[in-house]
Amino acid sequence: MELFSKLADFILHIDGHLQLLASEYGLWLYGILFLIVFCETGLVVFPFLPGDSLLFAAGSLAAIPMSQLSPHWLFVIFTAAALLGDTVNYWIGRSLGPKVFHFEKSAFFNPEHLQKTHGFFEKYGGKTIIIARFIPIVRTFMPFVAGVGALPYPRFIMFSIAGAWLWVGIFSYGGYFFGQLPVIKANLKLMIVGIIVVSLMIPAIEFVKHHFRSKASLDAD
Repeated sequence: MELFSKLADFILHIDGHLQLLASEYGLWLYGILFLIVFCETGLVVFPFLPGDSLLFAAGSLAAIPMSQLSPHWLFVIFTAAALLGDTVNYWIGRSLGPKVFHFEKSAFFNPEHLQKTHGFFEKYGGKTIIIARFIPIVRTFMPFVAGVGALPYPRFIMFSIAGAWLWVGIFSYGGYFFGQLPVIKANLKLMIVGIIVVSLMIPAIEFVKHHFRSKASLDAD
């Protein structure tokens, strides 16, 4: 519980924590930011790490006069971390996927899911990979699932690049150009909470829609 409490404090007060890290580590902050985004994107055990709010806060920090951070270098660092994380996550899923679904059909493993996932990505792969980049938790698992579903890597990385450019560009440059506006600066914590809430609305809506579709299907039967 203490770990999650510290994590929540870091996310909600991320602007202050980044300023502290910048004062202590200087340009090494680039490496810290790279590592956070890489882990959040590339390792399925770290879906709770900050993503959207981190990019926005870092961009906002870069806009402060005499800041050591450059918005353009942030774009390069964040994009590289996201793409490298996607690639690692994809190949982990690609290597484990066939082994996972090699077992007999059970409550947890079903070989048919592999083919369904492959068909899903063949039909909707590009759109879902790009959209998933903007959804916390989902963006952590999407590359893994794409690897399990055996989506061809060139096709996967093409849409991953597009999604990363949009994601990093919107949030990091958004923070740079708007994060220091008086109204946003005075309410940055509310802004960060708002980013998190809006990001989580998409999977929440999909969950509710899926719940009612399942219920309607059961009622029809």
